[in-house]
Amino acid sequence: NSTDAIAREVERLVMQDDAVSSVAANIGHGNPRVYYNMFPKNESSTHAQLLVQLATDDMDETSALSARLQSKLDRIPGARIEIKEFMQGPPVTAPIEISVIGDDLTVLRQEARRVEDIVRSIPGTVDVDNPSSRFTTDMRIAVNRDKAGLLGVPLSSIDQSVRAGLAGITAASYRDQDGEDFDVVLQMPNEGRPTVDQFNRMHVVSHLGAAVPLQQVAQIEFESSPSMIEHLGMERAASVTADVADGFNVAATTAEILSRLNETALPVGYRYQIGGEEESRNESFGGMGQALLVALLGIFAVLVLQFRSLRQPLIVFAAIPFAITGAILALLVTGYTFSFTAFIGLTSLVGIVVNNSIILVDYANQLREDGIDVVGAIQRAGETRFIPIILTTLTTIGGLTPLALTGSTMWAPLAWAIIGGLAVSTFLTLVVVPVLYKLLTVELVTT
Repeated sequence: NSTDAIAREVERLVMQDDAVSSVAANIGHGNPRVYYNMFPKNESSTHAQLLVQLATDDMDETSALSARLQSKLDRIPGARIEIKEFMQGPPVTAPIEISVIGDDLTVLRQEARRVEDIVRSIPGTVDVDNPSSRFTTDMRIAVNRDKAGLLGVPLSSIDQSVRAGLAGITAASYRDQDGEDFDVVLQMPNEGRPTVDQFNRMHVVSHLGAAVPLQQVAQIEFESSPSMIEHLGMERAASVTADVADGFNVAATTAEILSRLNETALPVGYRYQIGGEEESRNESFGGMGQALLVALLGIFAVLVLQFRSLRQPLIVFAAIPFAITGAILALLVTGYTFSFTAFIGLTSLVGIVVNNSIILVDYANQLREDGIDVVGAIQRAGETRFIPIILTTLTTIGGLTPLALTGSTMWAPLAWAIIGGLAVSTFLTLVVVPVLYKLLTVELVTT
């Protein structure tokens, strides 16, 4: 009831904003899978999730709405409310996740609390969460063994009575006329969760068959315990997660957090593990790095077979460093990180930029076979292929421009990496490749 009441209050406050079109609330569980990298939450009576549809697609308005709603929802007592925008990329628990791994739960909670304080102190972190700091209150039955022995009450009788009163015990089974079996469960009548009054009304049976009040042989004690015990790779862990506010870079913020964490030493036997987008990025880049290396070796092998030379493929490959430089500059100017999709764009760029060099070198080789000298061949090749190379580059850049201007955190870096690398490499290829061709080819003729 409390979760439902808070969810309805949140829904009322959200619908007051003019930028909101509709709100769908799910009480007791998460939303269904409405986005490709969002997974439903497990059922829980203390959890609710709302799906908010906006009346606009403006990204700036979406960010402003999140800020307005957060200031309103922070004033609701008795609940922890988070606002999350749908983001592109692989599914992660949170953009930033720092885990402390060790054996002792007390030490893990202390170190996780220290990590939480550091994360909160870093500008740009929002919705910082430390599940290990949350505790649940458990009710424990403390049996007075001496008193139970004097009254002739066996411990098994106490256990059976408590189980029957709370969860119920199977007393018999019933088979209906269709042959289907049903358990007959014996349980105290109760409404909702167990209460202390239920324990006060419980009785246990002694060896003599007498009914002894439970409170005569046992006392109720309340104690706190962790709401959850997290494990990573079969080891105990405590994780701290955080989102990043608009205008802040996830990679830069994570690096700043790590630098602060490295200033203090962990106890012996404990260590940090980085999750979130940093872990996803490292896993993705590890495989892509190998793929890029295989692609470069494959391209080089094909060029060696085509030109029957080891030096002319190096001339063609001279465009690749310029392409990488241009891609990094484009990402730096536009403010995007070197993400997984940007790395895909860079890998694609390697196969694109070598085409311009191949066109120049191959045409110059054809002219040399007709008897033209090296300088004349490369000069004529540059003049003849200049317009086709420029037009090919411009059409490619033009086709990628709409994708780059969408502002998508997933696809815009890919487009900007290709645009920047292609622009810089094309300009420098028309200058550097003829020079290298003249130098290396003259060297070959002399030999």
